[in-house]
Amino acid sequence: MKVAVLTSFPSNPFAPCGGVEAVSVNLVGALSRRPGLDVHVLTADRRCEAPSEQAWDGATIHRLPMGSGKLLNYILGSGRVQMARCLERLAPDVVHTHDFYGMMVPGITTPRVFTVHGFIHEDTRYSGGALAWLRARVWRHYELAGWRGQPHIISISPYVRERLRPLVSGILHDIENPIAPEAFEIRRDERAGTIFSAAAISPRKNTLGLVRAFARVRQKFPGAMLRLAGPEPDGRYAQEVRRVSRELGVEAAVQWLGSLTAAGVREELAHASIFALPSFEEGAPMGVAEALAAGVPVVTSNRCGMPFMVEQGRSGFLIEPEDEEEIAGRCQELLADRGLRQRMGMAGRQFALERFHPDRVAERTEEVYRLAMEEPAAAPLGAVSTGSDSWKDTRA
Repeated sequence: MKVAVLTSFPSNPFAPCGGVEAVSVNLVGALSRRPGLDVHVLTADRRCEAPSEQAWDGATIHRLPMGSGKLLNYILGSGRVQMARCLERLAPDVVHTHDFYGMMVPGITTPRVFTVHGFIHEDTRYSGGALAWLRARVWRHYELAGWRGQPHIISISPYVRERLRPLVSGILHDIENPIAPEAFEIRRDERAGTIFSAAAISPRKNTLGLVRAFARVRQKFPGAMLRLAGPEPDGRYAQEVRRVSRELGVEAAVQWLGSLTAAGVREELAHASIFALPSFEEGAPMGVAEALAAGVPVVTSNRCGMPFMVEQGRSGFLIEPEDEEEIAGRCQELLADRGLRQRMGMAGRQFALERFHPDRVAERTEEVYRLAMEEPAAAPLGAVSTGSDSWKDTRA
C-alpha cells in the first residue's frame, strides 16, 4: 500500500518544532516499519527553493517550496496546486492529511484520512496581537469547510471528537498521538524539587500563571527550580513573564532552556520531579504524553483534552489553570511525598504504553487506511468508528 502523508515535517527529524512535527516524525517512522507500507511524506517548507526528495527511516520525504507569504494564502492557492501535482505523480492508494494540510486537497477521489490535531482558530484567538479575533474568525470559516468534506477523520482525543461530531459528515476514529519509543526508555534520575515544563512561552500555555504559582511553591520549598523549555513566539509576553519572575523574587530559580531537541526534552524528563502544563487550550499535548511515558507525575489543566490523559490522583493532578493557588498546592503536595511521585509515575507509564506507543498507533492508523479504501463514502453525521468506548474523562 502506497501512503501519502501530507503534514508538517521538520528538516531535522531529531529536532521537531511543535507537536504536529513531533507527531509526524513518530508516526511516519512507525508506519515505515510496518510490512507492506510504502510511505511518502509531502511537506511545505519555507526554506526550500525547489522541490526535493530525501530518504528517511524507510520513508521518502518530498519537500515543496512554500514561499514567505501568508500561510492561508498558500493553503488556498499555490499549495493546493503543488500538492495536487505531486499526488498525481505519486498515485498513492490512500492520502493522510494532518492539520491545515486537510484544507489543501478538496474533492480528491483518492481514499483519504484526515487527522485533526487541534483548532487553529482557537490558537489564533489566544495568540493576541492585532485583530486576533478577526483572524480567528477567518481561520474558523476555512477550517470548518475543510472538516466537512473529510470522509474519515482521526480524532486525537475525546475533546476533539466531541467538538467535531456536530460539524462533520465523515466517520470519526479515536486514535491518540504517538510519541517516540525512546520516551519509554528514559532512566529516571530525579533531581528533587525540579518542576519541568515543555511548551511555547505563550498566553495559551499560561506560562505566566505557572511562574506565579511557582513563586508560591518556593515559599514552602525554597530550593525548588522551574525549568522552561520552549520557543518564545511572543516576545512581549516572554518579557512580561521575566518581569513578573523578577518582581516575585524567583528570577534565579526560573531557568529558560529555549527550544530543545527531542533528546534534550527526554534528558529533562529524566531529572524532573514534576511535569507542569497549566494550559488554557490543548487537544492532546505531547508534553503530557511524554511525561507519562517517562514516569513523571503531571500537573495539568482540567480543561479540553487533558482530563482524558491524566487520571486525577492516580497519574497526576488536574487543576484549574486560572487558580494559581491550586497549581502551587498540587506541586507542593507532590514535592513533599516521594512515594506519591513514584506511584503516580508508574501509573502514568502504564497508561502511556497502552495509548501512545508508536507501534500501536501505527497499527490502528493502518486499519483506518484499509477501511478508507474499502468504504470511501461518508457515514451518517458524526459517526464514530474505533475505540470510543475506551475513552473516559478522568476528573474526580
